[in-house]
Amino acid sequence: MNPHEQQYFNLLLAMAVDRFSERIIQRNEGVQKALERLRTNPHGEGIWLNEFVDAFFRDALLDNPAGSCLILQALANQRINDFSNIVEGVTIGEMLQEMAKKTFAALLHRKTEEALEQALAFGGD
Repeated sequence: MNPHEQQYFNLLLAMAVDRFSERIIQRNEGVQKALERLRTNPHGEGIWLNEFVDAFFRDALLDNPAGSCLILQALANQRINDFSNIVEGVTIGEMLQEMAKKTFAALLHRKTEEALEQALAFGGD
């Protein structure tokens, strides 16, 4: 990956973490509740990680094969343990998008937990 592509990916990730953190803090009335719900059920009420990733990919124009390849290239060393939502009969482009969203969502989950933990450590509610 070229340095400018890595820089772009890092910017996208930071933007996603900031937006997602802010959203779940507001929906869950504070950092502590948001962190608890994120850890308990990242796809449940008040968190909706997959929906956020879908919207973020659309907003950042990543919801196409080229955008998916950028994400997958940046996360090439990550593992995908569950392919259950990638079904037979999909196109290569659709498969790339699902893999990109799944790996990005896993990284976003971890980075958001870290951000919320830091917010709590430095005086967040």
